[in-house]
Amino acid sequence: MGETILENKFFSAKRVTGTAIKIAGMGGENCYLVEGSERALLIDGLCGVGSLKAFVRELTDKPVTMAATHGHIDHIGAAWEYGELFIQPDDIPLMYTKAHSGREARLGFAKFGAGPDAVHRTEPTLRDVPPAGPVKTYPVYDGDIFDLGGVQLEVIQVPGHTYGTIVLLNRAERVIFSGDACNANTLLSLQGSTSIEEYLESLHHLHEYMDAFDGMLGGHGDGLVPKSIVDDAIAMCGRIIDRTDEKVPVTTIDGNPALLASSRGADYLLSCIGKTASTGGRARSSRENRIFTGDGKLWRRSEKQFSFFMAG
Repeated sequence: MGETILENKFFSAKRVTGTAIKIAGMGGENCYLVEGSERALLIDGLCGVGSLKAFVRELTDKPVTMAATHGHIDHIGAAWEYGELFIQPDDIPLMYTKAHSGREARLGFAKFGAGPDAVHRTEPTLRDVPPAGPVKTYPVYDGDIFDLGGVQLEVIQVPGHTYGTIVLLNRAERVIFSGDACNANTLLSLQGSTSIEEYLESLHHLHEYMDAFDGMLGGHGDGLVPKSIVDDAIAMCGRIIDRTDEKVPVTTIDGNPALLASSRGADYLLSCIGKTASTGGRARSSRENRIFTGDGKLWRRSEKQFSFFMAG
């Protein structure tokens, strides 16, 4: 999808829509720079090896704000450089854990995240890993809008991969920047993941937006993922809950046993690695929809409120 427009030892950039550039990191992870007429939004921040902030500066002269789809190591790395971050509050504690902020962990992801056969343009060392530190965080919630000047991105909460997972919808270009919310290998067995039942409720909420987008640009892989993957994920969750999934024993990336709900032979290689739970549900408080602009002001888009209850 698109030709490479900029590349260095750590990152490569390709234009994927009229307003968005995909930046790929060493560990097989993606982030996206979306540019409006007044400002730019960096959606996710890779694993924090090499200076992503300096690389982004080569791509745009506009002021850049960073937002994370969730708090995992391969998505919040540049937060340690920018020092400020929009993130759903449930994932703030997660991003500060050693597994997601530690320099050794981030270096390990850059080296091995793309698999043992990956070819890198340089061999990263700890000197290439900026230290983690305090980050000023701004909360984002379902219905909030980032206004970049002629380009608007709408926040949709999709708890599952983590409790604080969000996706960002560009209605004008009919695309969602999905992070790890719903992809070909959706992991629900990691620290901070929800139960399958909770994730299913989130997918039904995402499904309400199906008429507004054609595909999703995710945190891993290349190309636009068809929106039908949301239907596939809903069906998969149903099979897990009904205990009719394939239940293939595997070991997760953090060394814990889990079950692969489907073999990797389906069209989307869809697999939900997950845990079922009978714990109580979590309620999302109703909030006014908001528009974030770069001048520090907060504008109300409408009085419509959204209340989302995820059953346990």
